[in-house]
Amino acid sequence: MNWGIQMEVWGDYALFSRPELKTERYSYEVMTPSAARGLVEAVFWHPGLLWHIDRIHVMNPIAFTNIRRNEVKTPILAANVREVMGGAQKPLYINTTEARQQRASTMLTNVRYVIDAHFTMTENASPSDNPGKFAEMARRRIEKGQCYHTPYFGTRECPARFGPWRGGPVPTVPETRPLGLMLYDFDYSDPENIRPTYFFAELQNGVLEIAGKEVLR
Repeated sequence: MNWGIQMEVWGDYALFSRPELKTERYSYEVMTPSAARGLVEAVFWHPGLLWHIDRIHVMNPIAFTNIRRNEVKTPILAANVREVMGGAQKPLYINTTEARQQRASTMLTNVRYVIDAHFTMTENASPSDNPGKFAEMARRRIEKGQCYHTPYFGTRECPARFGPWRGGPVPTVPETRPLGLMLYDFDYSDPENIRPTYFFAELQNGVLEIAGKEVLR
Protein backbone atom coordinates (compact mmCIF):
# COMPACT_ATOMS: atom_id res chain seq x y z
CA MET A 1 0.00 0.00 0.00
CA ASN A 2 1.17 3.51 -0.81
CA TRP A 3 1.03 5.53 2.41
CA GLY A 4 0.74 9.00 0.94
CA ILE A 5 -0.37 12.55 1.68
CA GLN A 6 -1.34 15.65 -0.26
CA MET A 7 -0.29 18.88 1.44
CA GLU A 8 -1.02 22.39 0.19
CA VAL A 9 1.69 24.96 0.93
CA TRP A 10 1.79 28.67 0.14
CA GLY A 11 3.67 31.86 0.98
CA ASP A 12 4.71 35.33 -0.12
CA TYR A 13 8.28 34.48 -1.18
CA ALA A 14 10.45 31.47 -2.01
CA LEU A 15 14.14 31.02 -2.76
CA PHE A 16 15.22 27.62 -4.06
CA SER A 17 18.80 28.62 -4.85
CA ARG A 18 20.46 27.29 -7.96
CA PRO A 19 23.90 25.95 -6.91
CA GLU A 20 25.61 27.26 -10.06
CA LEU A 21 24.64 30.83 -9.04
CA LYS A 22 25.89 30.86 -5.48
CA THR A 23 26.98 34.42 -4.70
CA GLU A 24 24.02 36.29 -6.12
CA ARG A 25 21.24 33.83 -5.34
CA TYR A 26 18.83 32.95 -8.12
CA SER A 27 15.86 30.67 -7.53
CA TYR A 28 14.72 27.69 -9.57
CA GLU A 29 11.36 28.30 -11.23
CA VAL A 30 9.73 25.57 -9.14
CA MET A 31 10.27 24.11 -5.69
CA THR A 32 12.91 21.36 -5.64
CA PRO A 33 12.18 17.84 -4.31
CA SER A 34 14.60 18.34 -1.40
CA ALA A 35 12.82 21.56 -0.39
CA ALA A 36 9.46 19.77 -0.58
CA ARG A 37 10.81 16.96 1.60
CA GLY A 38 12.02 19.54 4.11
CA LEU A 39 8.53 21.06 4.25
CA VAL A 40 6.92 17.68 4.91
CA GLU A 41 9.52 16.72 7.52
CA ALA A 42 8.93 20.02 9.34
CA VAL A 43 5.35 18.83 9.87
CA PHE A 44 6.04 15.16 10.63
CA TRP A 45 9.40 13.44 10.95
CA HIS A 46 10.25 10.13 12.59
CA PRO A 47 13.40 7.98 12.37
CA GLY A 48 11.19 5.03 11.46
CA LEU A 49 10.09 6.49 8.13
CA LEU A 50 11.55 8.10 5.02
CA TRP A 51 9.56 10.59 2.91
CA HIS A 52 9.60 10.42 -0.90
CA ILE A 53 8.27 13.29 -3.05
CA ASP A 54 6.18 12.03 -5.99
CA ARG A 55 5.11 15.27 -7.69
CA ILE A 56 4.66 18.99 -7.14
CA HIS A 57 1.60 20.83 -8.47
CA VAL A 58 2.24 24.50 -9.30
CA MET A 59 -0.96 26.44 -8.62
CA ASN A 60 0.13 30.08 -9.04
CA PRO A 61 1.86 31.65 -12.07
CA ILE A 62 5.66 31.61 -11.85
CA ALA A 63 6.79 35.16 -11.01
CA PHE A 64 10.13 36.56 -9.81
CA THR A 65 11.14 39.60 -7.79
CA ASN A 66 14.53 41.04 -6.84
CA ILE A 67 15.54 41.73 -3.25
CA ARG A 68 18.76 43.10 -1.77
CA ARG A 69 19.58 42.07 1.78
CA ASN A 70 22.41 42.14 4.30
CA GLU A 71 24.33 38.89 4.82
CA VAL A 72 27.55 37.88 6.54
CA LYS A 73 30.52 36.84 4.42
CA THR A 74 31.69 33.86 6.47
CA PRO A 75 30.04 31.48 8.96
CA ILE A 76 31.48 30.21 12.22
CA LEU A 77 33.54 27.23 11.09
CA ALA A 78 32.96 23.83 12.68
CA ALA A 79 36.74 23.32 12.66
CA ASN A 80 37.15 26.39 14.88
CA VAL A 81 34.52 25.06 17.29
CA ARG A 82 36.36 21.74 17.58
CA GLU A 83 39.67 23.53 18.22
CA VAL A 84 38.12 25.69 20.94
CA MET A 85 36.63 22.57 22.54
CA GLY A 86 40.18 21.19 22.56
CA GLY A 87 41.48 24.24 24.39
CA ALA A 88 42.45 26.65 21.58
CA GLN A 89 41.82 30.36 21.98
CA LYS A 90 39.75 31.46 19.01
CA PRO A 91 36.74 33.79 18.80
CA LEU A 92 33.42 32.05 18.27
CA TYR A 93 31.32 34.97 17.13
CA ILE A 94 30.61 36.98 13.99
CA ASN A 95 31.19 40.72 14.03
CA THR A 96 28.31 41.75 11.78
CA THR A 97 29.69 45.26 11.37
CA GLU A 98 32.85 43.91 9.75
CA ALA A 99 31.42 40.81 8.04
CA ARG A 100 28.22 42.34 6.65
CA GLN A 101 27.76 42.75 2.92
CA GLN A 102 24.84 43.30 0.59
CA ARG A 103 23.78 40.59 -1.85
CA ALA A 104 21.02 40.44 -4.41
CA SER A 105 18.54 37.57 -4.58
CA THR A 106 16.11 36.76 -7.37
CA MET A 107 13.19 35.12 -5.57
CA LEU A 108 9.83 33.66 -6.44
CA THR A 109 6.81 35.57 -5.23
CA ASN A 110 3.25 34.54 -4.33
CA VAL A 111 3.86 30.79 -4.48
CA ARG A 112 1.33 28.01 -3.92
CA TYR A 113 1.88 24.30 -4.41
CA VAL A 114 0.35 20.93 -3.62
CA ILE A 115 2.92 18.30 -2.65
CA ASP A 116 2.21 14.62 -3.32
CA ALA A 117 4.41 12.49 -1.07
CA HIS A 118 4.56 9.01 0.40
CA PHE A 119 6.77 7.31 2.96
CA THR A 120 8.47 3.98 3.43
CA MET A 121 9.45 2.36 6.72
CA THR A 122 13.11 2.29 7.72
CA GLU A 123 15.23 -0.05 9.82
CA ASN A 124 14.98 2.46 12.68
CA ALA A 125 11.28 1.74 13.17
CA SER A 126 10.43 0.06 16.46
CA PRO A 127 8.28 -3.10 16.69
CA SER A 128 5.30 -0.98 17.75
CA ASP A 129 5.57 1.28 14.68
CA ASN A 130 3.42 0.61 11.64
CA PRO A 131 2.56 2.53 8.43
CA GLY A 132 -1.07 3.05 9.38
CA LYS A 133 -0.11 4.78 12.62
CA PHE A 134 2.42 7.02 10.88
CA ALA A 135 -0.02 7.93 8.09
CA GLU A 136 -2.69 8.93 10.59
CA MET A 137 -0.23 10.99 12.63
CA ALA A 138 0.98 12.84 9.52
CA ARG A 139 -2.52 13.62 8.30
CA ARG A 140 -3.67 14.75 11.75
CA ARG A 141 -0.70 17.11 12.13
CA ILE A 142 -1.31 18.62 8.67
CA GLU A 143 -5.00 19.08 9.49
CA LYS A 144 -4.25 20.82 12.80
CA GLY A 145 -1.39 22.94 11.47
CA GLN A 146 1.16 21.34 13.82
CA CYS A 147 4.87 21.39 13.02
CA TYR A 148 8.20 20.81 14.76
CA HIS A 149 9.56 24.07 13.37
CA THR A 150 8.24 26.68 10.97
CA PRO A 151 8.40 25.21 7.45
CA TYR A 152 10.02 27.43 4.85
CA PHE A 153 10.52 27.78 1.11
CA GLY A 154 14.25 27.24 0.62
CA THR A 155 15.42 29.70 3.28
CA ARG A 156 14.11 30.53 6.75
CA GLU A 157 13.38 34.08 5.61
CA CYS A 158 10.57 32.64 3.44
CA PRO A 159 8.14 30.97 5.87
CA ALA A 160 5.48 28.67 4.46
CA ARG A 161 1.89 28.14 5.52
CA PHE A 162 0.35 24.72 5.02
CA GLY A 163 -2.80 22.66 5.22
CA PRO A 164 -4.37 19.53 3.77
CA TRP A 165 -5.47 19.37 0.15
CA ARG A 166 -9.15 18.52 0.40
CA GLY A 167 -9.17 16.22 -2.60
CA GLY A 168 -10.16 16.45 -6.23
CA PRO A 169 -8.10 17.68 -9.18
CA VAL A 170 -5.51 20.33 -8.33
CA PRO A 171 -5.96 23.52 -10.42
CA THR A 172 -2.48 24.07 -11.84
CA VAL A 173 -1.04 26.71 -14.15
CA PRO A 174 -1.45 25.71 -17.84
CA GLU A 175 2.27 25.76 -18.48
CA THR A 176 4.71 23.24 -19.97
CA ARG A 177 8.42 23.96 -20.09
CA PRO A 178 11.77 22.24 -19.53
CA LEU A 179 13.38 23.29 -16.26
CA GLY A 180 16.78 21.80 -17.00
CA LEU A 181 19.05 20.10 -14.49
CA MET A 182 17.53 20.49 -11.02
CA LEU A 183 18.77 19.57 -7.57
CA TYR A 184 17.02 16.37 -6.48
CA ASP A 185 18.35 15.76 -2.99
CA PHE A 186 21.49 14.88 -1.07
CA ASP A 187 22.96 11.38 -0.87
CA TYR A 188 23.69 10.63 2.80
CA SER A 189 24.77 7.01 2.28
CA ASP A 190 28.37 8.01 3.12
CA PRO A 191 28.34 10.48 6.06
CA GLU A 192 31.93 11.44 5.27
CA ASN A 193 31.08 12.32 1.67
CA ILE A 194 27.56 13.77 1.40
CA ARG A 195 26.89 14.45 -2.29
CA PRO A 196 24.15 16.35 -4.16
CA THR A 197 22.08 14.47 -6.73
CA TYR A 198 20.24 15.93 -9.73
CA PHE A 199 17.58 15.09 -12.31
CA PHE A 200 16.28 16.59 -15.53
CA ALA A 201 13.08 18.41 -14.58
CA GLU A 202 10.16 19.31 -16.81
CA LEU A 203 6.92 21.07 -16.00
CA GLN A 204 3.96 19.40 -17.73
CA ASN A 205 0.70 21.37 -17.54
CA GLY A 206 1.79 22.81 -14.20
CA VAL A 207 2.93 19.50 -12.68
CA LEU A 208 6.54 18.59 -11.86
CA GLU A 209 6.64 14.79 -11.94
CA ILE A 210 9.42 13.36 -9.77
CA ALA A 211 8.54 9.72 -9.14
CA GLY A 212 10.39 7.42 -11.52
CA LYS A 213 12.83 10.06 -12.77
CA GLU A 214 16.45 9.05 -13.28
CA VAL A 215 18.67 10.47 -10.54
CA LEU A 216 22.16 11.63 -11.54
CA ARG A 217 24.96 11.23 -9.01
